[in-house]
Amino acid sequence: MESEEKSSQQPDQVTENEDINSQEVVPSVEERLQEAERKAQDNYDSWMYAKAESENVRRRAQEDVSKANKLAVERFSNEMLTVKDSLEAGLAVEIATVESFKGGMELTLKQLVSVFNKFNIKEIGLLGEKFDAHKHQAIGMIDSEQEAGTVVSVMQKGYQLHDRVLRPALVMVAKAKE
Repeated sequence: MESEEKSSQQPDQVTENEDINSQEVVPSVEERLQEAERKAQDNYDSWMYAKAESENVRRRAQEDVSKANKLAVERFSNEMLTVKDSLEAGLAVEIATVESFKGGMELTLKQLVSVFNKFNIKEIGLLGEKFDAHKHQAIGMIDSEQEAGTVVSVMQKGYQLHDRVLRPALVMVAKAKE
């Protein structure tokens, strides 16, 4: 009988042990909710940090661009001051001959061209070029021995900074022969 009692008690003990183990393994609904809320808060905190960091990067980039623009304008302005000084010196001369005045103007123009070259400002609208609506503004068309659509006269030079047109050249263009 004793053996029957032992065998009948063993299945009950196994069931009790299984219940205890299953309770330990499976967290309660409250624990799962708390864990989910903690993860949600961690994710929210991470997102807020990333958002703040991206706003800081954007703000710093804007500040860097602004500083670079100011520096470029400052450098250009400093170079232009020498041209202004030369013009003022030429005007300050009491008795100037036409030759000395012309010589001073030529030197000042060389200074200005040097500044333009330093900052990559190039003239556009040369004679003999093909008309390009991005670089030229046609004032009119005239009969010419040149090929149709060719620049035959430049009324006002144009300029470009790097690849960007600052001012198109005002030109006369060869008409197609009839």
